[in-house]
Amino acid sequence: MNSEKREESTMGELLKDFDVKRIKSGDILKGIVIDADEKEVRVNINYAFDGVISREELTNADASPLEVVKPGDEIDVYVLSPNDGEGYVQLSRVRALQITEKEELEEAYKNNKTIKVVVKEEIKGGLAAYYGSIRVFIPASQAARERIELKNLLGKELEVKLIELDLRNRKVVASRRVIEEEIYNAHKKELWKNVKSGEKREGVVTKILKVGAIVDIGGITGLIHISDLAWEKVKRVEDVVSVGDKVVVFVGNVDAENEKVSLILKDVNNEPWNLHRESLKEGNVLEGKVAKLLNFGAFVEVFPGVEGLVHINEITDENIAKPSEALEIGQIVKVKILNADIENKKLSLSIRDAVEKSQEYLAYNDSDEGETLGDLFKGLFDN
Repeated sequence: MNSEKREESTMGELLKDFDVKRIKSGDILKGIVIDADEKEVRVNINYAFDGVISREELTNADASPLEVVKPGDEIDVYVLSPNDGEGYVQLSRVRALQITEKEELEEAYKNNKTIKVVVKEEIKGGLAAYYGSIRVFIPASQAARERIELKNLLGKELEVKLIELDLRNRKVVASRRVIEEEIYNAHKKELWKNVKSGEKREGVVTKILKVGAIVDIGGITGLIHISDLAWEKVKRVEDVVSVGDKVVVFVGNVDAENEKVSLILKDVNNEPWNLHRESLKEGNVLEGKVAKLLNFGAFVEVFPGVEGLVHINEITDENIAKPSEALEIGQIVKVKILNADIENKKLSLSIRDAVEKSQEYLAYNDSDEGETLGDLFKGLFDN
């Protein structure tokens, strides 16, 4: 038997002992790192011979093999040559990764799965990241849901989703924003399930409008209409709240389907008509401020948030053509309650009757069994 036949026989016996199939160039195998130095890595591939990965075939990064792998690591390897003539199998981790990475990207794109990439640099229009050895472009508009500084993502590992994949033309585009949108929407949907009409919530004023204020109550934004800022009349929203103010509000109407909610800043437990119910009784005389003048009468505010109508005929005994002939806005007047409808928040008032009642009171107190005040004090200040 010549030497070539003896060598083939020996190889066959070795392969039989390892109970493995013959390997060939292009195969992808699983290997366990045996050891590494600055130049190469030796790998056990469950074969008659160990495999060797040169530094260049280990990684695309400019890094020492000692920084990339360690003994015991399991890695995928690509067979470059089954026998390098020195008793080793030449392997490539880079080529194995290129193949498996492409397969993983295709599977992730097809099934809408997330992948993890490492952001390497900021480029025109966005970020350059890498999935292993494959370059992935993240447009600036897809880097996050909120506006951020792209440079703050450099060197970070991001979980993203592929939004475009064309490996033939090396076009791989990913988005972090779609993931954050999904998380945000899922969280928001849960928040809308839990918001209930009538409950108290803490919030922060985020925007001022002419019609009211927008308030964030923990991921949900609602509107406080200007009429719900206070029980008294509010002319400008800025007179009550400012952007950044922390407020406690009551939840009004909730439309979870359309994500709309009305909020109330005025304390519903201090509703003025109920708060002053005992004072709002027929016949009572109160002091109020003229709030509005109309052709048919005047509205007088007797308590903050409580107004009543004084009909033109109830303003004075004198003949007037319009209320402004006898009253002016802001004037303090005495009014008598003619009728009170607490449930429907309606008050009918009279200034004329209140004046007459006050005059009667003064006349009553100005005499004592026929004696006038002048009689009572007569001679008190005489020398």
